[in-house]
Amino acid sequence: MVDTHCHLDSCKPPDGELVARARQAGVSRLATVGMDGDSIERALAAARGHKGVVAIVGRHPHHVEGFGEADLDAIERAADDPLARAVGETGLDYYRDRAPRADQRRAFEAQLELAGRVGLPAVIHTRAAEEDTFAMLAEHAGSVTVILHCFSAPDRLEEAVERGYLCSFAGNVTYKNNEALQVAARELPEELLLVETDSPYLAPHPLRGKPNEPANVQLTAEFVADLRGVGYGELDAAVERNAARVFRW
Repeated sequence: MVDTHCHLDSCKPPDGELVARARQAGVSRLATVGMDGDSIERALAAARGHKGVVAIVGRHPHHVEGFGEADLDAIERAADDPLARAVGETGLDYYRDRAPRADQRRAFEAQLELAGRVGLPAVIHTRAAEEDTFAMLAEHAGSVTVILHCFSAPDRLEEAVERGYLCSFAGNVTYKNNEALQVAARELPEELLLVETDSPYLAPHPLRGKPNEPANVQLTAEFVADLRGVGYGELDAAVERNAARVFRW
C-alpha cells in the first residue's frame, strides 16, 4: 500500500520514525506535502533523506495572501527537483477563509498553469468551494492530471469521472455519518482511485480523534476494499498501479 498524501512535518514523531512505522505496516511509498516556503523545503528534505518518500510542492490556499511571481518562481524551482512529483496542494478553501478569495483564485490558477508547464500532476484542496474549484479546473487544468485530495465532493463524482480526475480517499470515508462519501468510494472507477492519510489529520476509525500517521493508510484501504466488495490485495494493487502512473515511481 502507498500513502499518496501526508504532512510529515506536521506530525509530532520525527520523519524517520514515521517512515519506519509505515514500512512495518506494509506502506512502501508515501508523498509528503509542502504547503508554504518552509514546509516545501522540509518535504524535499524528507524525500532526500528517506527511501520511498517523494514530495508534493506548492502553496495551500491558507498560505497565499499576497501571492505573486516570486512565490510562483519558488514553487517552480522546487518542482524542478527530481523528488518533487506533483504541484500542490493548491485550490480553494472558503470554509476557513484564511486568505482573501481573490488571492486564493490567483494562486490556484497560477499553480495549475505551472503544473501544466512542468508536466506534473496537480493535487487539489477544496472545502466549501466546490463550484469555483471545479469551474477553475475546467478552465485552467487543461491536460494536467488532477488529483482531488481528501475527496469530499460526492455530489460531483460524475463530473470528476467524466474529466478523468483521480479521487483520493482519506480516513473520513470510514466515519459512520459519511454515507454519500462511501457511495462515491464504492462507485468510483478503479483506475481513478487513490487512498491517503492526510496525516496528522483525519485518522480513520477506530483511531478517530487521535493523531494520524502514514502507517494508518491500510485501515482506510481495508475499509474501501470492503465497500467495493474486493479483497485487500486487489485494492492494494489498483492503488499502487494508479499512484505509480501519476507520481512516476
